Amino acid sequence: MTAQPEHDVVPPMRTLAELRAALRVWGFPGDIQSFEKELADADLDDLTRVREITQAYRHRVLLRCDPQAMAALMRSTHDVAFELGGKMAERKTR
Repeated sequence: MTAQPEHDVVPPMRTLAELRAALRVWGFPGDIQSFEKELADADLDDLTRVREITQAYRHRVLLRCDPQAMAALMRSTHDVAFELGGKMAERKTR
């Protein structure tokens, strides 16, 4: 596993090369391989599909750069279910 850089720094991702570099450092395990496979399988003349792929992986990097997003991803299912149950019960009493 590679060491992750400090949070609060968003890497540049304006080009495919920059996105690839960001995925190598910030991506979740297997992201760079999945990105390359999806891009290779896509029709590169279909710019909408290429944009969808790049936006999805750019978003994954942005998640890794956001400490609050990472904390939310680390929460257990039980914890989330408990919080939602409390909010639903609170809403019923209104």
